[in-house]
Amino acid sequence: MKKMIGVLVLLTGIFLSASYPAAAQQALPAQDGSAVLTQPAATAAAPEVSTGEKGVADSLKNLQVGVDTLWVLIAAFLVFFMNLGFAMVESGLCRAKNTVNILAKNFIVFAIASISFYIIGWGLMFGNGSSFMGLEGLFFAGGADNSPAIGEAYKGAYAALNWTGVPLWAKFFFQLVFAGTAATIVSGAVAERVKFISFIVFSFILVGIMYPLTGHWIWGGGFLQTMGMFDFAGSSVVHSVGGWSALAGVILLGARHGKYRADGSIKPIMGHNMSMVTLGGLVLWFGWFGFNPGSTMGVGDGSAIAHIAVTTNTAAAMAILSSAIVSWLVQKKPDLSMIINGALAGLVAITAPCAFVSVGSSAIIGLIAGVLVVLAVLFFDKLKLDDPVGALSVHLVNGVFGTLAVGLFAQDKITGTATGNGLFFGGGVKLLLAQAAGVVAVGVFTFVVAFAVWYAIRAVIGLRVSREEELAGLDIGEHGMKAYPDFQGFLTK
Repeated sequence: MKKMIGVLVLLTGIFLSASYPAAAQQALPAQDGSAVLTQPAATAAAPEVSTGEKGVADSLKNLQVGVDTLWVLIAAFLVFFMNLGFAMVESGLCRAKNTVNILAKNFIVFAIASISFYIIGWGLMFGNGSSFMGLEGLFFAGGADNSPAIGEAYKGAYAALNWTGVPLWAKFFFQLVFAGTAATIVSGAVAERVKFISFIVFSFILVGIMYPLTGHWIWGGGFLQTMGMFDFAGSSVVHSVGGWSALAGVILLGARHGKYRADGSIKPIMGHNMSMVTLGGLVLWFGWFGFNPGSTMGVGDGSAIAHIAVTTNTAAAMAILSSAIVSWLVQKKPDLSMIINGALAGLVAITAPCAFVSVGSSAIIGLIAGVLVVLAVLFFDKLKLDDPVGALSVHLVNGVFGTLAVGLFAQDKITGTATGNGLFFGGGVKLLLAQAAGVVAVGVFTFVVAFAVWYAIRAVIGLRVSREEELAGLDIGEHGMKAYPDFQGFLTK
């Protein structure tokens, strides 16, 4: 019977992952490089085993690599699916006459991100190099690599990811979908007045250079990671980078015509399809279960994955409730757009600390995020910073808050990660200061560079469509078509 079981295991392992070399498994860190998932360590001097036993052991290792790869790719597919969510939320919150333009931006942005990240972004972010940038494997994702070997067994250009036992292209694709998300965030904030070509050019630079540099600092072995900053799945790396880039664009673009009146009043510009917004919000919520739990990049510790899933969901749920209550109190009505953005705010805020905090703490983080997003929308309007979809409030404000929340609520080794305790759990200010340093470094660099890039684009090819195009709608002016041709009168409102 034992021999039969051994043969079955051997055949299963060969069938599922025959192409993968055996990978030594050890404590696996999350994206920020801190240990999260614990798997059996490889032994340098293994005891003598029979050929049959060795075959079974090798097959089990191969099977582990195959299962980890499947998990990473499924999580990546979920994050990719979030492109649909962003497209629906953004287009629904904007006017019907700009629907084609927004859908086109959200469709093409992942193509731009894919090429840009492949050409240079991947190497800048994860290549071996200095504390500021990657220098090996810099172009066209080229460089020595013997993944899925991990730890000391890894030999190659991307040592920052030597903790995950999956093949190189699984690592690449998972990181690519995160990079694409950062660019998508910008789309909504500059909607209804930015030139299509200008957005494409900016997205290429963002994903190819700006995003990878700050990502290297935190996930690629750079100076922020070295000084003890933690960002499990990207509150800073992805969301605040997208938010700071969007803020620079919003400032240089200016507000939509008619939004802010001479008498100081604000003209509400309503979205055209709240059903689409709601569906998009649910798609994003669903996709976040790839975003956060998937950042383990392995299935060695199921309890950690489950913990992250629950903290992620709890933060979203609490943020929905708090945003509904605050909008009800401030606006006298429970605004659906605020409720949906509340969910997204909670998800952004929990992205950095999801593996480092308790479920109870995640509820508090979500509660605060829901309040912040409503107040931030009103705050940016007072500053006359026109953000049609609330991207600044969701991704910038709560990206910053989520990063700082690690320094406030973290509990050491709650899922195996040695973060140290946050301020509210007796750890003092050490972790909080490291998180704050990361917020400042990423914010200053990204905003300054993004402002310079947007400014250069405006000088060379222009940034904003003409007044006539904006009033008629970017669908006609930029694309020569209409999203809803059967509703001519409605399109011009």
